[in-house]
Amino acid sequence: MAREEVLAKLRERIVAFAACHGSREAAEDVAQETLLLLHEKYAHVDRAEELVPLSLQIARFKLMAMRRKVVRHQEVAVGEMPLPDLAPDPAELAERKEKRQRLARALRQLDGRCREMMRLKLEGRTFPEIQKTMGAAAINTVYTWDHRCRKRLLELMGGKWE
Repeated sequence: MAREEVLAKLRERIVAFAACHGSREAAEDVAQETLLLLHEKYAHVDRAEELVPLSLQIARFKLMAMRRKVVRHQEVAVGEMPLPDLAPDPAELAERKEKRQRLARALRQLDGRCREMMRLKLEGRTFPEIQKTMGAAAINTVYTWDHRCRKRLLELMGGKWE
Protein backbone atom coordinates (compact mmCIF):
# COMPACT_ATOMS: atom_id res chain seq x y z
CA MET A 1 0.00 0.00 0.00
CA ALA A 2 1.40 3.41 -0.99
CA ARG A 3 2.15 6.06 1.63
CA GLU A 4 -0.60 8.38 0.31
CA GLU A 5 -3.22 5.63 0.71
CA VAL A 6 -2.03 4.91 4.23
CA LEU A 7 -2.19 8.62 5.11
CA ALA A 8 -5.68 8.96 3.63
CA LYS A 9 -6.97 6.09 5.79
CA LEU A 10 -4.95 7.33 8.72
CA ARG A 11 -6.58 10.76 8.50
CA GLU A 12 -10.01 9.31 9.28
CA ARG A 13 -8.58 7.36 12.18
CA ILE A 14 -6.91 10.50 13.59
CA VAL A 15 -10.16 12.48 13.23
CA ALA A 16 -12.09 9.74 15.05
CA PHE A 17 -9.46 9.60 17.80
CA ALA A 18 -9.41 13.38 18.25
CA ALA A 19 -13.22 13.67 18.06
CA CYS A 20 -13.47 11.41 21.11
CA HIS A 21 -11.57 14.06 23.04
CA GLY A 22 -13.17 17.22 21.68
CA SER A 23 -15.30 18.77 18.97
CA ARG A 24 -15.38 17.63 15.34
CA GLU A 25 -13.89 20.94 14.18
CA ALA A 26 -10.99 20.64 16.61
CA ALA A 27 -10.52 17.03 15.49
CA GLU A 28 -10.23 18.16 11.86
CA ASP A 29 -7.62 20.73 12.88
CA VAL A 30 -5.64 18.17 14.87
CA ALA A 31 -5.73 15.73 11.96
CA GLN A 32 -4.55 18.38 9.53
CA GLU A 33 -1.69 19.46 11.79
CA THR A 34 -0.71 15.85 12.43
CA LEU A 35 -0.62 15.00 8.73
CA LEU A 36 1.36 18.14 8.02
CA LEU A 37 3.91 17.17 10.64
CA LEU A 38 4.09 13.64 9.25
CA HIS A 39 4.69 15.05 5.78
CA GLU A 40 7.34 17.56 6.87
CA LYS A 41 9.32 15.76 9.55
CA TYR A 42 8.57 12.09 9.02
CA ALA A 43 8.57 11.74 5.25
CA HIS A 44 11.03 8.85 5.60
CA VAL A 45 8.46 6.72 7.51
CA ASP A 46 6.50 4.62 5.00
CA ARG A 47 5.20 1.53 6.78
CA ALA A 48 1.69 1.58 8.23
CA GLU A 49 2.93 -0.24 11.35
CA GLU A 50 5.10 2.77 12.13
CA LEU A 51 2.80 5.52 10.85
CA VAL A 52 -0.27 4.57 12.95
CA PRO A 53 1.32 4.76 16.42
CA LEU A 54 3.42 7.77 15.40
CA SER A 55 0.40 9.70 14.11
CA LEU A 56 -1.71 8.90 17.19
CA GLN A 57 1.15 10.00 19.44
CA ILE A 58 1.45 13.29 17.53
CA ALA A 59 -2.33 13.77 17.66
CA ARG A 60 -2.29 13.19 21.42
CA PHE A 61 0.43 15.82 21.86
CA LYS A 62 -1.54 18.24 19.66
CA LEU A 63 -4.68 17.68 21.76
CA MET A 64 -2.77 18.26 24.99
CA ALA A 65 -1.27 21.46 23.58
CA MET A 66 -4.71 22.64 22.52
CA ARG A 67 -6.09 21.99 26.02
CA ARG A 68 -3.19 23.83 27.64
CA LYS A 69 -3.80 26.80 25.37
CA VAL A 70 -7.50 26.88 26.22
CA VAL A 71 -6.78 26.71 29.94
CA ARG A 72 -3.99 29.28 29.72
CA HIS A 73 -6.04 31.77 27.75
CA GLN A 74 -9.40 30.68 29.10
CA GLU A 75 -10.70 30.75 25.56
CA VAL A 76 -14.31 30.30 24.62
CA ALA A 77 -15.75 29.09 21.37
CA VAL A 78 -16.24 31.83 18.78
CA GLY A 79 -19.96 31.14 18.57
CA GLU A 80 -20.35 31.68 22.33
CA MET A 81 -18.23 34.82 22.52
CA PRO A 82 -20.07 38.14 22.25
CA LEU A 83 -18.47 40.31 19.60
CA PRO A 84 -17.67 43.89 20.60
CA ASP A 85 -19.05 46.86 18.70
CA LEU A 86 -15.96 48.22 16.97
CA ALA A 87 -17.61 51.30 15.49
CA PRO A 88 -16.22 54.47 17.05
CA ASP A 89 -18.65 56.50 19.09
CA PRO A 90 -19.36 60.15 18.19
CA ALA A 91 -17.07 61.45 20.96
CA GLU A 92 -14.18 59.38 19.64
CA LEU A 93 -14.83 60.59 16.09
CA ALA A 94 -14.82 64.20 17.26
CA GLU A 95 -11.59 63.64 19.20
CA ARG A 96 -9.89 62.10 16.15
CA LYS A 97 -11.02 65.01 13.97
CA GLU A 98 -9.64 67.50 16.48
CA LYS A 99 -6.29 65.67 16.62
CA ARG A 100 -6.05 65.65 12.81
CA GLN A 101 -6.75 69.38 12.71
CA ARG A 102 -4.10 70.07 15.38
CA LEU A 103 -1.60 67.95 13.49
CA ALA A 104 -2.38 69.66 10.16
CA ARG A 105 -1.97 73.12 11.77
CA ALA A 106 1.33 72.08 13.36
CA LEU A 107 2.65 70.60 10.09
CA ARG A 108 1.85 73.85 8.25
CA GLN A 109 3.90 75.77 10.83
CA LEU A 110 7.03 73.64 10.35
CA ASP A 111 9.89 75.01 8.29
CA GLY A 112 10.53 73.64 4.80
CA ARG A 113 13.08 70.97 5.70
CA CYS A 114 10.93 69.53 8.49
CA ARG A 115 7.82 69.57 6.33
CA GLU A 116 9.71 67.75 3.57
CA MET A 117 11.10 65.23 6.10
CA MET A 118 7.61 64.47 7.43
CA ARG A 119 6.21 64.15 3.90
CA LEU A 120 8.91 61.65 2.94
CA LYS A 121 8.38 59.65 6.13
CA LEU A 122 4.62 59.54 5.54
CA GLU A 123 5.30 58.23 2.03
CA GLY A 124 7.13 55.32 3.69
CA ARG A 125 10.64 56.30 2.65
CA THR A 126 13.56 54.88 4.63
CA PHE A 127 16.21 57.07 6.22
CA PRO A 128 18.82 56.22 3.52
CA GLU A 129 16.27 57.19 0.84
CA ILE A 130 15.54 60.44 2.69
CA GLN A 131 19.29 61.08 2.91
CA LYS A 132 19.64 60.81 -0.89
CA THR A 133 16.50 62.83 -1.59
CA MET A 134 17.40 65.66 0.76
CA GLY A 135 21.11 65.61 -0.10
CA ALA A 136 22.41 65.02 3.42
CA ALA A 137 26.09 64.15 3.71
CA ALA A 138 25.59 61.45 6.39
CA ILE A 139 22.75 59.31 7.66
CA ASN A 140 23.31 60.68 11.17
CA THR A 141 22.42 64.11 9.85
CA VAL A 142 19.04 62.75 8.78
CA TYR A 143 18.53 61.17 12.20
CA THR A 144 19.31 64.51 13.84
CA TRP A 145 16.93 66.37 11.53
CA ASP A 146 14.23 63.81 12.26
CA HIS A 147 14.69 64.17 16.02
CA ARG A 148 14.61 67.96 15.87
CA CYS A 149 11.58 67.98 13.56
CA ARG A 150 9.60 65.61 15.77
CA LYS A 151 10.53 67.68 18.81
CA ARG A 152 9.38 70.89 17.08
CA LEU A 153 6.17 69.21 15.90
CA LEU A 154 5.44 68.11 19.46
CA GLU A 155 5.94 71.67 20.69
CA LEU A 156 3.58 72.99 18.02
CA MET A 157 0.95 70.43 19.02
CA GLY A 158 0.96 71.68 22.60
CA GLY A 159 3.65 69.48 24.13
CA LYS A 160 1.81 66.16 23.92
CA TRP A 161 0.80 63.75 21.14
CA GLU A 162 -2.56 62.92 22.68
